[in-house]
Amino acid sequence: MRGGTSPAGRRSVWAVLLLTVVLVGGCAGGQTTPSTGQPVRGGVATFALPANLTPNYIFPFMPSEYFGVVTVNAFQYLMYRPMYWFGENGQAVLNDRLSLAEQPTFADDNRTVTLRLRDYAWSDGAKVTADGVLFWMNMMKAEKDKWAAYSPGGIPDDVDSVTADSPNQVTFHLNKTYSQKWFLYNELSQITPLPHAWDRTATGQADCEHKVDDCAAVHDYLTEESKSLNTYATSPIWGVVDGPWRLKAFNADGNVSFVPNPSYSGPNKPHLDQFDLAPFSDDSAEYNVLRSGNNAIQVGYLPYDNAPAIPQGQRVGHNPLESNYTLDPWQSLSINYFVTNNHNPKLGPIFRQPYLRQALTSLVDQKSIIKAAVHGYGVPTNGPVPITPPNPFANEQTEPNRFPYDLDRAKKLLADHGWSTPPDAVGVCQRPGTGPDQCGPGVPAGAQLEFHMLYRSGTQNITLAMQQLQSAASRVGIKFDLQAAPFNTVIGTAIPCKEGAADCNWEMGNWGGGWIFAPDYYPTGELIFGTGAGSNIGNISDPTLDQLVAASQHSDAPEAMNAYIHYGSESMPAIWQPNYDYQITEIANNLKGVTPQSALLNINPEDWYYVR
Repeated sequence: MRGGTSPAGRRSVWAVLLLTVVLVGGCAGGQTTPSTGQPVRGGVATFALPANLTPNYIFPFMPSEYFGVVTVNAFQYLMYRPMYWFGENGQAVLNDRLSLAEQPTFADDNRTVTLRLRDYAWSDGAKVTADGVLFWMNMMKAEKDKWAAYSPGGIPDDVDSVTADSPNQVTFHLNKTYSQKWFLYNELSQITPLPHAWDRTATGQADCEHKVDDCAAVHDYLTEESKSLNTYATSPIWGVVDGPWRLKAFNADGNVSFVPNPSYSGPNKPHLDQFDLAPFSDDSAEYNVLRSGNNAIQVGYLPYDNAPAIPQGQRVGHNPLESNYTLDPWQSLSINYFVTNNHNPKLGPIFRQPYLRQALTSLVDQKSIIKAAVHGYGVPTNGPVPITPPNPFANEQTEPNRFPYDLDRAKKLLADHGWSTPPDAVGVCQRPGTGPDQCGPGVPAGAQLEFHMLYRSGTQNITLAMQQLQSAASRVGIKFDLQAAPFNTVIGTAIPCKEGAADCNWEMGNWGGGWIFAPDYYPTGELIFGTGAGSNIGNISDPTLDQLVAASQHSDAPEAMNAYIHYGSESMPAIWQPNYDYQITEIANNLKGVTPQSALLNINPEDWYYVR
């Protein structure tokens, strides 16, 4: 899903200062009294949201414009559990203990997949059953183009049929043989069982659980209900939960309160009495709250501006808030990039040229940005698969950066393909045509290298990166017109779109966080770079890339992944930029259970507890 790193900036702190912590059992967040280390049940903990990021959609079946880390991981997942939970001890692996279903069994040359649901219940007393899985699958069949993680040929297209063998057993019959790991990590991972109480429309009960034809109307009803943000906490629809938390209060500005779900069936019941989310428009205000010592935030972040540089050979720099907080950098299984809109009616033909994307990537000075803007808390993005945290998929040796910062290369790529490259002016296509030394198919004579970039506001590191790109580009004949906007505006504008559609006039989009590999935990790229995929934001279409992605879905052999990595690193389906740590987390010294932080950016406040 689309990520968004914690930024640097400022906002009025009055709303946050009102979030003073009221704790039971004599425990206060961030207290300075000596700790005995004894766990204390109860209390309230507040989690600071990254600047300009607020949850804005509650229905788990959502399009790409809502599909972000804060909305899904820090909000929906607390109430509505996916069938399989991923992330354990900081590793990007299946967490069997927290999954609603047992691990699937494969038969018939991996074409038959059977799973058994564990004994979980909804808060209205109904059980989580096989019908809830069918409800989701039928919704996917009816409305797959409205699901952010849909990739043509993937689930539900690769499932010939799915049956409820019993109330707690489901069998999937697949159209081909697939890699067991890929099908579990990227396909079954997308399923969130839905409650029977949601199988309705505005006029009454429906039967999407068993009839695909009923699902469009149910989808439309739940979508409309999800757009009414200020009714979330009081809605009888959204009040039916199977996760460890339920909503107590929700405000569209991002102030959210959860309390434990007494009907939660999982193994990790909440220790806290309440869990809150606190929003910010930028993060100098968040930092002011942290350093004020008023105990309003228990889990926050150290802005990059305030983070001392990392000493050589160390993992972190000095923590300026160590008297009250413990510092822990939060890395994610992700890549960072911005996108060009290959379906833009005017610029699409230019953006579809690989040499143009290679030139743009050559203008991004990733190493300097990481050093100057985030004081070392990040790594370059080298290609389509993450190289950090350490993982079995890629590293700097198997995925080197083939297009590091190089102005001369960028200029040569453009000039070799028929463009003028005047410094501090706008380059034009001088040699139109389809030859190897011409501008490329569909690019007319006189076309200009001037692009509008919509990027996320309130984040100093992203602003600095955009300014660096703008400056470097101006030296080779490219003009960037920069426009900052809130995260939700950027991801609501830069979306997959059809050529000629009214919503397809945007040119470039940078929401600042690229892609966290969830729910595609096996990073084969079909969700973000596959032709027609629901989160293929740049509308890229490359038959060779599609073939390599498909090969990695059918084989666990490292050669398949390496072939995809090599080609993707050369063809450049997006423009690589620094992969910043998600945030430099500050955790109140008397709050435990927060670490290790999930490489998939999930949070589990049900595991958090205070100590005396």
